[in-house]
Amino acid sequence: MMKTLVLGGYGNFGARICRALTSNAGIELLVAGRDARRATAFAESLGGGGGGARGVRIDVQAPDLADTLRQLGVALVIHTAGPFQNQDYRVPLAVAAAGAHYIDLADGRRFVCDFPGALDTAFRNAGRTGISGASTVPALSSAVVDHLAAGWQGIHGIDICIAPAQGAPRGEATLAGVLAYCGEPIRVWQQGRWTEQPGWANPAKVAFARMKPRHGALCDIPDLELFPARYAGVQSVMFRAALEVGLAQQAFAFLAFLRRLGVLAAPQKLAPLLHSAGRVFDALGTALGGMVVRVEGIDASGRTARRAWHIAADDNHGPEIPCMAAILLARRLARGEALPAGAHACAGLLALAEFGPEFARWGMVTDLIDEAP
Repeated sequence: MMKTLVLGGYGNFGARICRALTSNAGIELLVAGRDARRATAFAESLGGGGGGARGVRIDVQAPDLADTLRQLGVALVIHTAGPFQNQDYRVPLAVAAAGAHYIDLADGRRFVCDFPGALDTAFRNAGRTGISGASTVPALSSAVVDHLAAGWQGIHGIDICIAPAQGAPRGEATLAGVLAYCGEPIRVWQQGRWTEQPGWANPAKVAFARMKPRHGALCDIPDLELFPARYAGVQSVMFRAALEVGLAQQAFAFLAFLRRLGVLAAPQKLAPLLHSAGRVFDALGTALGGMVVRVEGIDASGRTARRAWHIAADDNHGPEIPCMAAILLARRLARGEALPAGAHACAGLLALAEFGPEFARWGMVTDLIDEAP
């Protein structure tokens, strides 16, 4: 029985992971957060199955965090308590010191990209695995790129866009993380060199297989840095987010404009207000969200090729997708399957086929389309 502690276990993403893992026969679940009563109440709501669940209070700022994890007998910590953009590594360091495995849902570029260099020695010395970015990016996105370009001679371009449903539950912490780079210069690999472009500015039209076209704007994620290094010869890597309601997308572009003018120094401070105001747009949106990954390159026959993978998630199930990689990796560990020791960004650790049962569980539909180069 693997004792698994989910930090932020009653939050937007943590609760989904807890619900998925509580029925796993090889896992004893600890729902952790700053509020012991909320943690306990949520753990009790999960009911039976697996090794059961109980709530615990965890203060990630406490200097004795490693001792607390050790005393609890934790074998795996899943860290969902974002935003990760400005977090340090005290949590994974404490997890390694406690002799446990670590997985997080971070999408902060520096947090994920610097994770292996900062934590590899600690996890190797502990004989454990530390994985950062077990989420939509880079875990799923890298799995999709690997699948689309399997057997190709080379990849020239990668273009990714996430399009959340307006009605899907939104976390305030996630919004704060997004706003942190609104209008900030972002390093992007374009035409074989590094350039800078402002975040959330200059929305561009993006086509989807099962949704109406939307306008997506540049977001700062780990893939923008990891993929030029991972896929030799790639000339361009782009990632956009496309909000369903055009007015909301324009509002972000306007905030980016204000940030660039120097009028708005810290857009992330507006997260509580915008989180509440976002409900005003819900009536204008739907419960359908999705994602598209497009890859261009030279196929196995030496011809120029372009392929796209789409996923459509209805009924506001889109927020399940960022949780899937952590769930799949936790189940691997619970089955006794080894993961590579040391610290890793979660790129190439999961194959796209492994996500299939999770997509089906939530009624999500995928399409693989060969497009005109």
